[in-house]
Amino acid sequence: MKKNMQMRRSIHSLILLLLLLGCENKSLEKFDSVIDHAEDQFEYAISQIEIEKVDETIAPRTFESGKIKLVPAEDWTSGFFAGNLWMMYELTRDAKWQDLALQYTLPLESEKWNDENHDIGFKMYCSYGHAIKYINNPEYKDVLIQSAKTLCTRYSPVVGCIRSWDSLTDQWDYPVIIDNMMNLELLMWAAKTTGNDSFREIAVKHAQTTMKNHFRDDYSCYHVIGYDPQTGAVVKRNTHQGFADESDWSRGQAWALYGYTMMYRETGMEEFLTQAKHIANYLISTEGVSENSIPYWDFEAPNIPNEPKDASAAAVISSALFELYGYTKDGDHLSVAKEIMNALISDQYFASVGENGGFLLKHSTGSKPYKSEIDVPLVYADYYFLESLIKYKAYANM
Repeated sequence: MKKNMQMRRSIHSLILLLLLLGCENKSLEKFDSVIDHAEDQFEYAISQIEIEKVDETIAPRTFESGKIKLVPAEDWTSGFFAGNLWMMYELTRDAKWQDLALQYTLPLESEKWNDENHDIGFKMYCSYGHAIKYINNPEYKDVLIQSAKTLCTRYSPVVGCIRSWDSLTDQWDYPVIIDNMMNLELLMWAAKTTGNDSFREIAVKHAQTTMKNHFRDDYSCYHVIGYDPQTGAVVKRNTHQGFADESDWSRGQAWALYGYTMMYRETGMEEFLTQAKHIANYLISTEGVSENSIPYWDFEAPNIPNEPKDASAAAVISSALFELYGYTKDGDHLSVAKEIMNALISDQYFASVGENGGFLLKHSTGSKPYKSEIDVPLVYADYYFLESLIKYKAYANM
């Protein structure tokens, strides 16, 4: 099912790069207008969120059936909207975005004790992790340090990985998902901030164990690895959100690329850079990225082209490729990242102001197997889109 498209990819990328180099000025003008558009859309989003807030809900996750879905602090997506507002502050330096970002960051503090799953990294580093870049508040650092300590309680030295879920015990005794790579950034920050190398050691070991067990020979990856908690042996290789155990769930591939690129940045270890380059080459040569820019929810979904796309996977891939280009200077990494961004800011994917519940991007897919969040906006798609804009400016000399 997997095709070798190396020659086609090289020709495609060369043509694309030449085209992009010929229209940099147009891209720069569009970049500025995208920021202005995002400001207007987020102002609309906040007006709608304040109307919809009830009980313990604090942040938007998606927009379905004409209604914004808000989630409580314990939801794995709760930190992304705060992160979006922090990035709007970085992109505009308008103090109003910093003030708004704090309003959506501070209610997450209690999550620093939540040890029920691995998602504390998503929640806390995507919110408080941005806050400490701009506000030198020791309390914010304490929140993140405790969050890192809480995440470490889920680590098993026998397995060499951080356990992802405590649920689904009928399927796995010790599940580790590829998404977990994203939470290692919190540990690397904690190691540098505190000088405690145990945070770094856990992050590195988790990445190395994942590299050993999660990947196939072509550098596509499984979603879930089930370990024996007593021996550390691999028991199962499965999917949870992809089409099939041996298929390629596109957002999982995106998490993998991003995770190893980030781990190279944080450690300087060549094995992580090599892994990131292998994953990037696999993705770039895969139908759905090489031909269409925005991948389907699974690269091997059975009814392509009549399958939902996943703009969230595209945004994560773009962000990772821009950063990877900074380390490799590989023109393919830059050109495909640009191609994805140009697709995301097209009318097909970039929502008009006042629609889409205030979310920036349309056409993401949360979990098709569970018939959840199909062809809707998702807050984390917007997060990695904004991150891509920041990296676009940094790495594409904009």
